Amino acid sequence: MSEISKILYHTQEYGMKKLTGPIECTRNDAWLGSSFYFWDDLDDAHDWGINSKKRLGYYDIYHAKIQGDSILDTVFCEEEYRFWIKQVEKVAKKIAKDLNTKASIKEINQYLLNKADWREDIQGVLFQDIPKSESKTLVKNYYYKKRIQLAVYDKNIIGKFAVLKEKCKCE
Repeated sequence: MSEISKILYHTQEYGMKKLTGPIECTRNDAWLGSSFYFWDDLDDAHDWGINSKKRLGYYDIYHAKIQGDSILDTVFCEEEYRFWIKQVEKVAKKIAKDLNTKASIKEINQYLLNKADWREDIQGVLFQDIPKSESKTLVKNYYYKKRIQLAVYDKNIIGKFAVLKEKCKCE
C-alpha cells in the first residue's frame, strides 16, 4: 500500500449551510463503492459540479488535507494497479459464473467490501479514468489527461476540511 499526503477536492450541491465534513457517496453506480470521493485536480472538481450537481444550478467545492498510509494506488504504482485488476477480474468471473451474467459495479464493490480479506486493511483507493472530452485536451482527439479520484473509506484520514469555492454556477 502507498502513503498519501496532499490537498484534494470534494464537490457538492450548493447549500446555504456549509458542510463541516464530506458527504459519503452511496450511489449504486459509484465506481469504488460507498466512500468519500475527492478529486486530485481542481478542474475536475469543477467539471463534476457542472455536470453532476445541476439540481439547484450551483455547486460548492471543498478542499481537505488527506493523510493516509494505506492507500491502494492504482494510478501511479504499477504493482498496486496489477493487484487491483486481478481482484476485480477474479470477482467479476465468480459473479458471472454464479449468476450467469456480467457483474454490476455495485456487485463488485459489495463483494470486495464484504468478502475480500485485504479490503479492510486499506483506507482508500486512488483511481483514474480518461475522460473523452474535447474540453479536457489541447489536442484534437487525443485524451492524454487522467482524471484522478481518491475514494476514502477511512474518514479519519480526512483533515482540515473547508469550503474553497462557494456557489459556483453550473453552465
